[in-house]
Amino acid sequence: MRIRSGVRPLGVLAATAALLSGCQNTREAAVRPAAPLVVHGALGVVEVGPVHLTVERLYPAGTKVQQGGIATLIRPENKPDLGTNAETQVLRVPADQASDLRIILTVADGLYRIVGRKSAGIASIADLKGKRIGTSTLSSSGYFLHLMLKREGLTLSDVEVRDIMPYRALVDALRGGEIDAISIWEPHSENAVRMLGEDGIQFAGTGVYRELFNLNTTQTALSDPDKRRRIVEFVRALIDTTAEMNRDPGRAQQLVASAGGYTLEEVARSWKHHAFTASFPDDMLDVMVDEEIWIAALQKRPARSREELAKFIDRSIYEEALALKR
Repeated sequence: MRIRSGVRPLGVLAATAALLSGCQNTREAAVRPAAPLVVHGALGVVEVGPVHLTVERLYPAGTKVQQGGIATLIRPENKPDLGTNAETQVLRVPADQASDLRIILTVADGLYRIVGRKSAGIASIADLKGKRIGTSTLSSSGYFLHLMLKREGLTLSDVEVRDIMPYRALVDALRGGEIDAISIWEPHSENAVRMLGEDGIQFAGTGVYRELFNLNTTQTALSDPDKRRRIVEFVRALIDTTAEMNRDPGRAQQLVASAGGYTLEEVARSWKHHAFTASFPDDMLDVMVDEEIWIAALQKRPARSREELAKFIDRSIYEEALALKR
């Protein structure tokens, strides 16, 4: 059969169309982004700000940090890929559930303080003896209180500890005279300072303790090559976003306020009580060793060894992220 110039048989056209379609589908598959990592965080804290901002910038519109943290990472189902919490929370997890947990980055340092009422007879840390102190005992704020008291030769048994929730109720309890001081994270401490006015007194923890607010995952997630690559990319984005946020924190503050149910003013006022580092501190293990002794005593169990605690720490993701080009 003779074919006129410029005219192709239907079979050839169909094959060509199929080939082109296949190429198009291949290209789309190659560029189609993977589903966003599922990121959980404690939405009521200011420290999660750069994580909010990273998720907003890295993933499609509408993707958000969900409420959760260490507890959700160890659930048997519906686990997130990443979760944020203070270092305390890893140590609280029972040994039979904790072996899969990994700390892969410090998002921020929480710079804590004790806020008290002068009218309750508080002029120094030593004056806290016998006083009613609102806190969250098995948390970074409870550990901070323990260390501050220890400097004066006191223990938690020398004060009347009140675990009050929700945490914003601590300020109301201080206002109403139900407690004499609080040891808690932001923005509640800053709200307490402003509420007390001239009657307020603060004791900073500089040189005593700073909360290590960490990004955590599981060894199971890191053992998946594709998931590990995406986690490294997230950490790289978080490092870069944090640097930009430190120059202009406005959007991150808005996200924290929205997620936590705070006013923008509350978040902005308490921002200075954090150091947003997106790094990996050299003393992470030292902090955890000391803290483990305290938590183990409260939980009435043997303290784990330094070698056992070292297994929770994985710097490799941070180092791989630093090696990625921006």
